[in-house]
Amino acid sequence: MKLFPARLLVSLVTMTVSAFAFAADEPQVIRLWSGDAPGSEGKTGEEIVGTNRVSNIHRPSITAYLPSKETATGAAVIVCPGGGHQYLAIEHEGYNVAKWLSEHGIAAFVLKYRLAREPGSTYKVEVHALADAQRAIRTIRSRAQEWNVAPSRVGIIGFSAGGGVAALAGTRFDNGNASATDPVERLSSRPDFFGLFYPGMSPETLTVTRNTPPCFLVHADNDRTVPVDRSTTFYTMLNKAGVSAELHIYASGGHGFGLRPTNHDPVATWPTRFQEWLDDRGFLKKK
Repeated sequence: MKLFPARLLVSLVTMTVSAFAFAADEPQVIRLWSGDAPGSEGKTGEEIVGTNRVSNIHRPSITAYLPSKETATGAAVIVCPGGGHQYLAIEHEGYNVAKWLSEHGIAAFVLKYRLAREPGSTYKVEVHALADAQRAIRTIRSRAQEWNVAPSRVGIIGFSAGGGVAALAGTRFDNGNASATDPVERLSSRPDFFGLFYPGMSPETLTVTRNTPPCFLVHADNDRTVPVDRSTTFYTMLNKAGVSAELHIYASGGHGFGLRPTNHDPVATWPTRFQEWLDDRGFLKKK
């Protein structure tokens, strides 16, 4: 029997405990459907993960970044990265945003939605990507108690192409199917708020009513990829319908600024502006 010095045994135990603690702190990935997602039957390819990119998504999921129970406000935000529906810009428009939100008491969930413009894709934005966003909203409501979230404070935000997905979720929703065998599908898919950041959608394709949830919009005036009038037009549509909205247009920032360590003021202040808006709207009150 081989004996180890006491000091070495202590080091081994410490390393094991540290490794366990690290693993426990890893964000949880939750598949939105236990089996095949509707429209993905028979698709078995694995996700392709590159530098700040994820593609080939056939098993839509959310990655949970949860605040501590002591700091949790009860609000939840689904984060939809952009990428032109060819890939997801998963870091600066996904994980970085979710980390910031969770550090400020807001439960955040990065959505991996199916991509309609990859080569050979059979998916459609208004069908499959929207279904993924709606399922994410329902899923969070179904597990609200577990995740210390108020079911009436579940929102969705998106960047660029992900902003288009969030816009669809904010304007096309239902009350759930009361007769569904899947209890998740019985819940409403209406977000309680939504946020669009340099959104890649045509406002004219969206229908706004008085039941549309409050909206927060952010754009840079020098965006050469998505014209700023996408946001200003949608803001006007919301305003005419009597829907509460707030619009921030920064002079500079370009397209795709997301949340990066290299962002500079004033565009770097958008997370704080978003937090202030949520607080002003009453979404950050303690449960």
